[in-house]
Parts: sequence; structure tokens; C-alpha cells
Amino acid sequence: MKKIKLVSVVASLIAVVGCVTTPAEVDYASMVDPKIGSGGHGHVFVGANVPFGMTQVGPTSITQEWDWCSGYHESENSVIGFSHTHLSGTGCGDLFDVTLMPVMGEVTYGRGRLGDYSTGFWSEADRSQEIVEPGYYSVPLTRYNILAEMTATERGGLHRYTFPEGDNAAIILDLVHGGCWDRPESLFAEAVSDIRVEGHRHSYGWANNQKVYFVIEFSKPFASFEPIGEDNWYYRINFDTEAGECIGVKVALSSTSLDGARLNFDKEVAAADFDTVRKEARAKWNNEIGKIRIEGATAEQQEIFYTAMYHMYIAPSLFSDVDGTYRGADNEIHSNPGHDTYTTFSLWDTYRAKLPLMTITHPERMDDVINTMINICDEQHFLPIWHLWGWDNGCMVGSPGIIVVSDAVVKGIEGIDAERAWEALKLSYMHDMRGGKQRKEYGYMPNDLVAESIAHDMEFAIADAAALEVAEMLGKSEDAVYLEQRSHSWLNYFDASTGFVRGKSSKGEWREDFNPHNASRIANEYCEGNAWQYTWLVPHDLDRLVECFGGREQTLERLDGLFAADTKMEGEDVTPDISGLIGQYVHGNEPSHHIIYFYTMLGEPWKGADRLYEVMETMYSTEPDGLSGNEDVGQMSAWYVMTTLGFYPVEPAAARYVLGVPMVDGAEIDVEGGIFRIEREGYSDEARYVQRVELNGAEWRKPYIEHKDIIKGGTLKFIMGADKTLYYDL
Repeated sequence: MKKIKLVSVVASLIAVVGCVTTPAEVDYASMVDPKIGSGGHGHVFVGANVPFGMTQVGPTSITQEWDWCSGYHESENSVIGFSHTHLSGTGCGDLFDVTLMPVMGEVTYGRGRLGDYSTGFWSEADRSQEIVEPGYYSVPLTRYNILAEMTATERGGLHRYTFPEGDNAAIILDLVHGGCWDRPESLFAEAVSDIRVEGHRHSYGWANNQKVYFVIEFSKPFASFEPIGEDNWYYRINFDTEAGECIGVKVALSSTSLDGARLNFDKEVAAADFDTVRKEARAKWNNEIGKIRIEGATAEQQEIFYTAMYHMYIAPSLFSDVDGTYRGADNEIHSNPGHDTYTTFSLWDTYRAKLPLMTITHPERMDDVINTMINICDEQHFLPIWHLWGWDNGCMVGSPGIIVVSDAVVKGIEGIDAERAWEALKLSYMHDMRGGKQRKEYGYMPNDLVAESIAHDMEFAIADAAALEVAEMLGKSEDAVYLEQRSHSWLNYFDASTGFVRGKSSKGEWREDFNPHNASRIANEYCEGNAWQYTWLVPHDLDRLVECFGGREQTLERLDGLFAADTKMEGEDVTPDISGLIGQYVHGNEPSHHIIYFYTMLGEPWKGADRLYEVMETMYSTEPDGLSGNEDVGQMSAWYVMTTLGFYPVEPAAARYVLGVPMVDGAEIDVEGGIFRIEREGYSDEARYVQRVELNGAEWRKPYIEHKDIIKGGTLKFIMGADKTLYYDL
């Protein structure tokens, strides 16, 4: 059985009484707008869920283009049904499993085409009456005059459909239409009684070999259960309805088996009441969102901040059944390992700020997350890269799981076996895949042998630096020497004649047609970027970059130049992920996220403050297009949250956070030792720079604060003024 933790006891009490006590009983959920990021390229999920839940219950649209990766976009209002799994903020689309669509009358069975009801059973949604709030979603379907409502538990979804009068009402179970690049492999459903349907959906896509099992139960007996078509991809469940009659639907999912789905159903949703579950879901969100509380913020800042908190905690997603059973990365069913098992690890994005922030706010959950990752390594023989519903799709570059595990181990998160973690780290950083073999042979990844060679190598160098911290902590001296040397592999790419990292072949020859603005997806050494951004992708090795540039002053001059450069991106098929530009700084994509904090590390924090204010004011808003790029499963929001607080984890696994400038007058964070408080004193439009920092009343002369100082509780005070000053020892 899962180990007993204080938070587990609290969660159990929440489940019983249906409420959470938050400071001053503030309804933080009322300050959340889940539709921020539903326009532009934000790709956020819009629907009903609970924090870190397996299920995300919400609408799925006809359109399957890139900006519909979550199944929803504010630009068009079609609904083909309400699915039980969705991604949020990703750059690829998948899931949308087990879709229910209430209808009236005869329909054509298919996804349909926009503007033509004869082509499918889709409907327009009346977005003017749509309600979207943490844990609840509601919208009228105009074609059928049906009101659709939904809420969620961790592993289940509850629906309520209010029908007009008629003997031709139905709910269609659609198993064929998954998300974007998903394709079905095995679909099955059967009526096991006149109120219950069970089955499975197996599919291939971004999550290859995905298996979903489900149990569905209706609040009234259905008149008939009708498989549609030779392949039984659709099932029409028919009802007789009176005007205003509400039909409830309860659904539970499992990745392991139909028995797992039945168990989840019995434990989570069988006895559940829709309105009670809605209240409990909101309470769970208030508990999570209220872990950090800000003061002296504008209404707009509050809305962006608490929405960011909401977006961060959509994932990682629970993946184990209520008894702890889970499907492993080896496609085998594993018994309870003594902790919850998670998935939806978008690690290239979230290693930078979101998961480090969770080591502060969720240490009791992070040990489960890290132990899940170590189990994945046991099952697939390397730490996860982009793990989704039991499958690692390998998306993006490097080996970011190394960084996340190292960070948690160095910070001493309780419940992690450091030696076992070390074995997973070493197995992963010594792996031959993803250019690892060539890197060991040449000391770097040659561009004629490895695609996106610079991006892969530089991310591996960051991972080496993170693993180095663990090696030193555990006294692995030989490994430490090896990792320290390899963490500087990026130096092979630095071309002093251009001042950029530049592609190099296996013969040691520079790429001839070098153009620092080239961001082509085709035959390029970078991933979603160019030489301008990647030259600064050394959060672990700034001192060496300073040496490359010839000194601190020259480095600052080059850093200024990054923000002043022409914003042009050249080359074939430049990805729209490169967005949110200030010069060649790209806030809409992760490789740039640490760069502004280099100003603090280089001794000109006032310049960093100016850039941080600029990003906060221009790259985030309360509009549907309120994010400068994909939400990226919480990283874009985590950057905003941590920058609001005044510090950021630049150096992976260093267990410290570089100081910036707080964006509000005060903030409180619930930590292991009680409350860690941030205060901003003397701020005005003119007095916008940090003059002095105090920790627990004593002057603080470092450009960073350590993790251990935060988690034990205390007060970090920033005294503001108009002077551009160096407030710490350089």
C-alpha cells in the first residue's frame, strides 16, 4: 500500500468533508480564467479536471490543426463530443479518448466538416453562455438544444446533459476520434446492463501503444444500445426524454485493464453526486492554487498569476489505479510500488522552472514523481524524456529526466533512494542513444552524424552538470571528474571568429554556410531556435561563456546585443514555436527562459529588472492569446510565477535560485518549515530597482537564495529604489 503522509491524510479529509480550508478562506478559483492561452499558440486545455488528475473532461473540436493540440481553440466553436483525456499546452496533439456526444434525432456518423451538419454529428457551442472554471465546464449545444455540463475526479468524469423532449435522444460513444495524430488500433464497447457500458480504446500516436479502459454508467436505463457501422467505431445509446430532463453519466478510466477501470469506478465515482464532486473539485483546486498567495497585485496580475498556478498543476498526470497498479513503460502491469505513479512528463520544458518549483511547493508529491521516473528507467533502461500514457515519445532534445531527478536528489526530497537514483542517472547519461555514442567518441556531437547536434549536445551538457551535483554529493569522485569534463562539451562548438556556437563535423570542420539567424527545421544543428539563443544555453557554465567572450564587460555587451538584434528568423520551415521575441530573445520557447537572469549573475541586475518587467508586461495578459507561446505543460506559467516571486532556478540541480525583482508587494509560500514570505518595500514606478536584500532581517549579500533557506521558512525582503546599483558581492 502507499505510504502514509500528512498530505494524504489531509486529502482524505478533503474527500470526506468536500472542502479545503485555505488562508482566509479565499476562493482562489474565482481569480482563475482557464481560457487564458486558449487562443494564439497557447494550446491550453479547456474543460473540467482536478489537480494532477488522470482525466481531463472537456470539449473536442472538429479542427485537428496545430493550434488545436488540446482539442479546443477560441477561434472556432465546433464540438464533436466531450473526451476524457486531453493535453495542455503541448506542441503535438494526442489523446481525446472516450468521447461522448449527446444528440437529438438521426445524424451522420463522422467527425464532420465545419459549417455542414450533414457531414457529422457535431454541433456548434454557444460560447456566449459557456462556463469554464476550475473543476467545472458547461456549454449549450445549439444544434440539439442540449446543455452539457461536466466535472471530474482524479480518475473519472461526471457529465450532466439536459435534453429537450423527444423519443429520439441519444448519447453517442465515439471511440474512433482521438487527438490530431492519434490513430485507433483496437476499439471495443459492450452494454453489460441497461445502464452500464464497458470497453477499451487502444491507439497509436504521440503516445504509441496507448491503452485506455473505461466504465460508463447512466443515471437512467437506456432504451437501446446500437453499434454503428461494420467496425463498431460508434455506439448510439438511445433514451426517451421529457423536456428539461437531465441524464447523468459517470465514467472511470484505467490504463491497466477493465478490472482496473471497474475498481476506479467503484471507489471514485459510483456513489458520487455531480454537484458534490463539482464542489470537491473546486476545493482541491483552491488548495493547490492557494499554496502561493500574492499581495499588493493588480486585478490583472492576480488573474494571470492564479491562472498560471492552475495551468501548472494540470500535469504531471496520475497514471496508477486506486490500488496503485499501473502500466509500465515495458507495457507490463505492475503492482503498487508504494507510491502514486504519474505520466505526462514534458521534461524538456518543465525541468527549467515548473518541476524545481514543485520541489518547494510539493515535496510530498515530488518523491512520487521522481520514483515514477526511476521506475520508468528500470522498465525502458533510460530516464523519461517525454513520457505519455505509458510510452516515451522521445520528443525534443537531450536527456532532461537526468536534470529533474538530480535536482530532487540534491535538494534532499524525502522518500527518494539517492543510490538508486544515481544508478538511473548513470545508466541514462552513459546511454548511446540520441547522439550519446558519437558524443563519447568525438567529445561532441558532429553535425554530419547527429541531427540537431548542437541542441542535443548542449542539453546533454546541462544534464551532465546536474548529474555532477549528485556525484559530488554521494562521493562518486571518478564519475564527478568525468561529468565535469563532459559538461563543457559545448565549448567544441564555440567559434571565436563569429562569437556563436556553430555546427562542427566529425572532421572538426565548421559548418560553411553559417548564419546565426538560420532557424530552419531542415538540416540544422539547433532545435526550435538558432545560434543567437543556443549560444546562451549554458545555465550551468556561465563562467566559461564569459571566458569565450573575453570577459564580463564583453559578455554584458553581447547580452545587450541579444535583445537589440533584428528579430528575423531565416531558413526553411521555421517553427511557429519561435515566438515572443525581444530582439533574438525568444520568450515563447524554453531555451531562452534563463537568459535574463544572467544579468544578475554578471553584476548588472538593473538591466535584468528592466527586461523582466518588459516580459511580464508584454508576454502575458488576461486575453485568450495571453501567452507568448505554448503553455508547455506548465513551464510558461512557472516562469511567470517564479519571476513574480523574485527568483528563478537558473543553474539546474544547484539547489539555489538566482534573484530577480519581485513583481508584487508581498507573497507567501507554504513550505515544509511553515511559510516563506517575500516582501517588496518602497516600490514605485520610479523606484523599480532592488537596492538591498534582507533574509530574516539580516543583509543578504548573495545574488541567489538557497533552496534550504526557502523550505525552512522565513522572510526575504527586497528594498526598492531608483538607483541602478549592485546590491550583492560580485
